[in-house]
Amino acid sequence: MSATVFAAALLALPCGLSPAAQAYEGSAGVMPYAADRPSAPAKATISEGQVKEVAPGGVLTYPSVTSCLTVTVRLRDGGLVGAHASLFQVPGELRSDEILAAVKRSVGSRAVTAVEVGGAVGAWHPSYFTKAIESYGEGEQVPVPAGQDVDGLARVVSQGLGLPSTMVSVRDVPDGDQIVS
Repeated sequence: MSATVFAAALLALPCGLSPAAQAYEGSAGVMPYAADRPSAPAKATISEGQVKEVAPGGVLTYPSVTSCLTVTVRLRDGGLVGAHASLFQVPGELRSDEILAAVKRSVGSRAVTAVEVGGAVGAWHPSYFTKAIESYGEGEQVPVPAGQDVDGLARVVSQGLGLPSTMVSVRDVPDGDQIVS
């Protein structure tokens, strides 16, 4: 194991990432500097609770987006970093409150041109990105969305990624596969 991959694995551990997320980060070389990254694939399918990247000109596929939201970061070099945020955690994958931090780590210091959020906008309260539904204890009130809070979602995504809210667009997308290129 290279020192760089070992350091990335150590950094991932305190964040509470699932073993699957830690393995992805170690194998995909999620580092803050592009020079440390291996080549990204041309195509990637991102299932619920996952974060992946494709090379410039590549294609991301988010299958079966029904109650989920997708977050696609467009990099200046033409590459894409995507996340498939699920209302409820899929075993072995990231919770909704872990997704934005994982995307931010994957993007690192690379320049971003836009962030696109799409999916079941009306099913999501913006706070689900900061406190997953599963993390509420017995008797705690889980926030319920009161319609499509486009501005709230854009604000929490921009804060989670450390980017201006003007870079984030949010749109309700009909159920089904989302393909982004």
